[in-house]
Formats: sequence, C-alpha cells, structure tokens
Amino acid sequence: MSLFRACVALSLLAASVAASARDRFEEDFDDTDKPWEEVAIQLPAAPKPENLLPFYVSATATQSFAIDANSLSVGPDGVVRYTLVATSDSGARNISYEGIRCASYEKKLYAFGQADGTWSRSRRDKWERISTNAANRQHAALFKDYFCVELTVAGSAKDMINRIRYNKPLTSQNQMN
Repeated sequence: MSLFRACVALSLLAASVAASARDRFEEDFDDTDKPWEEVAIQLPAAPKPENLLPFYVSATATQSFAIDANSLSVGPDGVVRYTLVATSDSGARNISYEGIRCASYEKKLYAFGQADGTWSRSRRDKWERISTNAANRQHAALFKDYFCVELTVAGSAKDMINRIRYNKPLTSQNQMN
C-alpha cells in the first residue's frame, strides 16, 4: 500500500504544480496590472564622425542634428536609445545619450559626452514630455519621423537607421529636404 500512497501523493503534487504554472502563465499575459519598468542602460562608445547620420529638424532650427548609428537601439522596455550630436552654426558640439519612449511621448537625457570621449551622467535623468516648439524640435522630429508610429516603436533599430540614412521619414512633411 505504501507504493500506492506514494504514487497518489506524487500525482497530486504534479497536478498542483501544473495548476500553479498555468496560473502564472495566465498572469504573464495580463500586462495591464504590471507597471512599466525601464531597463538598466550601458553607455555607448563615443560617436565617430563616420557613423553620424544627420536628420532634418525644421527650417528655423538653430543647430544641426545627427544620430550616431552605432548607438541606436530599441530596448526590451520599448525605449529607443541613441547618441545625439547637436552642432551650432559656429561649430560648437553638444553630445548626449538619450532615450525616447514612444508609449508616452517622452524623452530622457542619460549622459553628456565629454571632449575626451567619456560620459558624464545627467543630473536630470527624468522622463519629460517632448517639446514641439518650432526652433529646436529634434526630439519631436525623431519621434514622429523616424522612431514611433503614434505611441508604438516603429520597427527595429536597423529600420530607424535606414530611415535616417536615406531621408525616408515616416511622415511626408520632410520629404522635400
């Protein structure tokens, strides 16, 4: 009889484990209750001139902008991360490592590039609404023209790089530039 009891106990245990796994499986698909979590980032290498892809912002932009193709990535958290190089008419350059979250129309500044190729972490690394002002709307241009369709990531990093490289924005507003 002990062998019979052991088999029954083992069967009950297996059924209990299967039911628990099934419940967890169902929970994994119920994303509505799970808060969004940002993944940990790793800062990229300093941008090299040959990897910079310029993109159009607006006719009134006070700087020119480019993305480092080697730094552009789409994280499992749905954030598009990239190195942005902004250059003034006088040649001054600002380098920053940033992210755009399509799901919330927000941007985040992670770090600033230094002249020696190192990074300095941003003290203001909070998610902020993207500005659409006419002068320097670089984040709005990236969001609408290259990275996002409405509130969804528009393809892979490779797709985004190709859109910027070949001036094929998602919207047709910049097709003439």
